[in-house]
Amino acid sequence: MSPRNVEKDQQMREKRLAHILESAIEIMAVKGIGSVSIGDIAAAAGVSVGNVYHYFKSKDEIFAELLRRGQTGYGAFVSEIAGRQLPAADKLRAISEAWLALGNSWAYTLLIHTARMSETSTDQLRREVTGRFTANLGPVAEIVAQGQREGSVVPGDPTELALYFVSLIQGLTLQRAPGVEVPVGIRAEGVVRLFLAGSAARDA
Repeated sequence: MSPRNVEKDQQMREKRLAHILESAIEIMAVKGIGSVSIGDIAAAAGVSVGNVYHYFKSKDEIFAELLRRGQTGYGAFVSEIAGRQLPAADKLRAISEAWLALGNSWAYTLLIHTARMSETSTDQLRREVTGRFTANLGPVAEIVAQGQREGSVVPGDPTELALYFVSLIQGLTLQRAPGVEVPVGIRAEGVVRLFLAGSAARDA
């Protein structure tokens, strides 16, 4: 097989794998890892059960890979935002807007907390998910520290404030779960304003 065909096959495999994972997010969040089946995931993806097993050994493997990809992608995103040549308030705004605009962010939030709290999770999965969550606070804490130097962000421990910021956004996304939405507008600006100091808060 030519290198071009090998590359094409790999791209197709990755596309199908990503489709299965994307389809599994909401069904796993709604049904819970203990109740969802490979059949449920296959139905959501519009593929056969055998096709799912071609890519994953079990629903637990799907769950773990969903979390790994989601948290790793988020970490890369906030690191990229932290490295931009922008005021800290604009960086916090960009993070808030992106997360609140993600249609299935509520499902990701549920899955992260399920992995950390559920009795069905292995100790290894709990450690991995919590470790990535903690590591992802780092770039946000850098932004908070930058804002404090600029005088635009409230004083306090940057990592502690980063945890408050991330937890607030995650909690708000849960209010958007389909069928149980709270009929109150959620704006990124409203989130960021809570962390701004002095004139920055008044001007927001």
